Amino acid sequence: MTAAWRVNLAAAVVLLFSMAGVAAMLDAIDRTRSGNAAEESLYLRSPKMLRRLSLGYTGLLADIYWTRAVQYFGEQHHSGTGDFRLLAPLLEITTELDPKLLPAYQFGATFLAPKPPNGAGLPGSALALMRYGIEHNPDQWRLYYNLGFLYYTELKDYAHAAQAFAQGAQLPVTNEFMPILAARMAQHAGEFDTARMLWFTTYQSTKESQIRENAVEHLLALQVDEDVTRLEQVVEKYRLQTGRWPGSMSDLERAGLIHGTPTDPKGHPYRLMAEGRIEVQDPQNIYFITKGLPPGAAPPQPPRQASK
Repeated sequence: MTAAWRVNLAAAVVLLFSMAGVAAMLDAIDRTRSGNAAEESLYLRSPKMLRRLSLGYTGLLADIYWTRAVQYFGEQHHSGTGDFRLLAPLLEITTELDPKLLPAYQFGATFLAPKPPNGAGLPGSALALMRYGIEHNPDQWRLYYNLGFLYYTELKDYAHAAQAFAQGAQLPVTNEFMPILAARMAQHAGEFDTARMLWFTTYQSTKESQIRENAVEHLLALQVDEDVTRLEQVVEKYRLQTGRWPGSMSDLERAGLIHGTPTDPKGHPYRLMAEGRIEVQDPQNIYFITKGLPPGAAPPQPPRQASK
C-alpha cells in the first residue's frame, strides 16, 4: 500500500464520517420539531451547539437556516397571523454561522423592521443585525446602505441615516447614490426623490425575489403619492385662479394646468373628487400608497403569498 493510497483512503473515510455526521445532525434537528409550524422553523437556538453538530460544515448549516428564514417569513405572511417572532433569531443564527452571508442582512433590513403584516415590527433587532454585519464585513457598502435605509424609512432618524450613507460612500467599492443620499439625509430634502432612490437601490442590489417585489411595489406607491400631491396642488391653483373647484380634469386641461388625462402607474385615470380631492380608481390594486385613498381607508397591503 503506497503512501498516496493510504492518504486517499484516510481522506475518503473522513469524508464518509463527515457526511454521516451531517446526516445525523439533520435527523437530530428534524426530531426536535414540534407540532407548531412556527416553532419547528427554528429547531435549535444555540449557534455554539450548531457549530459542534455541523462538524465544520457551518457554511452548509448557515444556508439551511437562511432557507428556513425565507420560508418562515413567507409561510407566516401567507397565514396572515402577523406573528414573525422567530424571524430575528433565525437570521441571527444564520449570520452567526456565516457572517459573510450578505443576503441575510438585506432580508433583515427589509422585513424585520416594518410593522405586521409586512414585517416583524422589530427595528431594534434589524439595527443590531446590520451592526453585526458591518462589524464582520466593514468593506461592504450594502450593509451601510441597509443601516441608513433603516434609519430613514423606519425611524426617521436623518442624522444617523446620513452618517451611515456617508461611511458607505467612503469605501473603495460603493454605490453611486451613497454620497447623494448622505447629502440629502443631512438636509432632510427631496422626500420623494430620496425615497425613490432608496427603493431603486434596494431593487438593484439584491437578487432575492421577495425583496425585489417589495421594492417594486414601494416604487409604484411613491409614484402615486407624488402624482396625487402634485395634482392636488394643481387643483388648488385652479381654485385660487377661478374661485371655484374644477368639475373635471378637462377643466384643468382647458386652464393649461395639465396636459392630457393623468393616469396612475397601472394606467387608470386619477379621479377628481369633491373639494379637490384626488383618488385612484382602484386603491386595492396599488399597495403601500398613503395618498389617493377614499376618506378613512387604510393603505392597501400586498396579497399574502405562499413561500416558494
